[in-house]
Amino acid sequence: MSISPETAIEAGEGQVFNGWVRVVLDIPIFGDFDYRSSQPLPIGTRVIVPFGNRKMVGLVAGWPASPSINPEQIKDIDEVLDDTPPLPPDWMRLAIFAATYYRRPLGEVVLPALPASLKQVSAYQGKRSDGGPVRRMDKKRPPAVRKVSGEAKVPVLNPEQQAALDALLSTTGNHTLLLHGVTGSGKTEVYVRAITETLRRNRQVLLLVPEINLTPQLERTLRTRLGSHDDDPLAVLHSGLATGSRLRAWMRVQREQASVLLGTRLAIFTPMPRLGLIIVDEEHDTSYKQQDGLRYSARDLAVWRGRDLDIPVLLGSATPSLETWRHAQTGQYGYARLSQRATDVALPEIQLVDTRRQKLEQGFSPQALEAMTRCLENGQQALVFINRRGYAPVLNCSSCGWVTQCQRCTAYMVLHRSRQASHYLQCHHCGMRAPVPRHCPDCGDLDLKPMGRGTQRIEVFLEQHFPAARLARIDADSTRRKGSADQLFDQVHAGEIDILVGTQMVAKGHDFLNLGLVVVLNADAMLFAQDFRAPERLFAQLMQVAGRAGRHGQTGKVMVQTEYPEQPLYQALCKHDYPGFADHALLERESVGLPPYAYQALLMAEARELARALDFLKQAAQLPEQFPDGYPTAATVTRYDPVPLRVVRVANVERAQLLLESPHRPALQAFLSTWSRQLPDLARQCRVRHTLEIDPLEI
Repeated sequence: MSISPETAIEAGEGQVFNGWVRVVLDIPIFGDFDYRSSQPLPIGTRVIVPFGNRKMVGLVAGWPASPSINPEQIKDIDEVLDDTPPLPPDWMRLAIFAATYYRRPLGEVVLPALPASLKQVSAYQGKRSDGGPVRRMDKKRPPAVRKVSGEAKVPVLNPEQQAALDALLSTTGNHTLLLHGVTGSGKTEVYVRAITETLRRNRQVLLLVPEINLTPQLERTLRTRLGSHDDDPLAVLHSGLATGSRLRAWMRVQREQASVLLGTRLAIFTPMPRLGLIIVDEEHDTSYKQQDGLRYSARDLAVWRGRDLDIPVLLGSATPSLETWRHAQTGQYGYARLSQRATDVALPEIQLVDTRRQKLEQGFSPQALEAMTRCLENGQQALVFINRRGYAPVLNCSSCGWVTQCQRCTAYMVLHRSRQASHYLQCHHCGMRAPVPRHCPDCGDLDLKPMGRGTQRIEVFLEQHFPAARLARIDADSTRRKGSADQLFDQVHAGEIDILVGTQMVAKGHDFLNLGLVVVLNADAMLFAQDFRAPERLFAQLMQVAGRAGRHGQTGKVMVQTEYPEQPLYQALCKHDYPGFADHALLERESVGLPPYAYQALLMAEARELARALDFLKQAAQLPEQFPDGYPTAATVTRYDPVPLRVVRVANVERAQLLLESPHRPALQAFLSTWSRQLPDLARQCRVRHTLEIDPLEI
């Protein structure tokens, strides 16, 4: 019998120790890894074991009654790591569920979820064998004081906020509540009150945010309201922290020295002994879905963890995902509405600018430039939103039609502007860089022109058009250095920036005090995308970025340039009518059987030749349909034809995909439980790499 999440056990519940322990390792295979132990080791204990010609850190996952191979071939455990307590049963249950649902070996779940130094053999053996990374930490820090600081001014809740808080905390046990609040409606204040009450009950709180750049503002708010730095109840955890800082935050929460954990999606796997509340801010955000390794949804795991621990879960958003919205409409989730801004300021006016007959100046309509001029004259800030970084998406020869095609990908190389050096070309898929050619490589023409616009080209134009204005650009290029994003946002909040140019990094979570105008460029690019979820993402993105305007003081204004002003999506946007948009979108999804009325899995194959990837997928689609014993054979799972991805080649690797779909989630999971086990052998035979993703967000 092979190790799998379904067969993992909890030691101590009727199990007898016979000298063997089953250990899971961070390797991409389902297999038996039994070792000899001189003592019964609790489930969740970390150990160092020999594996092949190397040593690895693994996790004890069971006590087999007998080993799965010849006992003479079984090796002894090399070392038991006791610098941290065994991972608790509830944490193991979460990991087992994640491995089962997302169809990954348990070792690929439990080990990557740990801080890096806790799974490195070198941290315990060899030159650094001084007791392990945890013993090198300061153990003398006292537990955090779990009380509310009396120094911060606490705002008065309005009736809608109070009703939402009561709905969350007035009942005991598990219930998931959707807090649907318009931008600026005070969702954060509801979070803080819920956290405060949970701490009074001597329980811990997990607060998830979708992106790293959203943590500083929330961190400041929580530190102000929850206590002084000396008795810090707050820990912050995200991938941008140094290894030591991540370990320290993880340990403070596990040791109950911190009562509140603020983190991105990886924080969902942090052991919290007294967890009493989980909050998922911006629950609709696609950043909660991991896109490599274990492709989990932190939001969905948060809901499962709440049910497992019988504690409340709060999902907050101005634009909930359609799955969450449907759960709330059908009564599976509770629902609370914040319909007005907390500051008694009206929602921003949203104006559609029809650009079909307009003469645009570097992508700007005359109306947009005039509105920016008035905004600056009134002493307010303006935000230009365009979700495309770089200077221009492509460089083109007007004589022969040559374009900057990436040599390793079926994608264009983007023109980037550098202040320190000359311009350069970069592929956003494989990262390849190249200098800008002096002439066309095909015909020799010197007249190469940029086509389209990115944030850098917009920034250059605005510097010329508004020479007296102070500009800042916030995108993935301008915030590469550690701390640079925080510094730029601090300048905006301090009023040191007049015009902000940014991508989706600026669209959500930021409370700009003096932002009077938002101009949206190139919104139509997502309107007719191939992915059926693109309109949902576009509406959420536009609602979020529109919500940055006019949050304090005068009413803000939002101008969306479009060639399709009659589109229902834009019409609903102008009315701030998320329920209208969501209900219409759900009707469309239901009519064609798309999620949330169907459940999907996506098998992707990568190979040097596309034909090989497609052949693997065709053979996978023809594998026999097997369901577990006792499962109804009438269950339906549709396997669509394999197709190449839209961007077929990335870094000289060809890619294709196979979509699986069922109207019933249990049927799909039952099918995958046996079908997915056949894929590794088939992939080795076909010489391809494969990835199976459950509930894919992009197809």
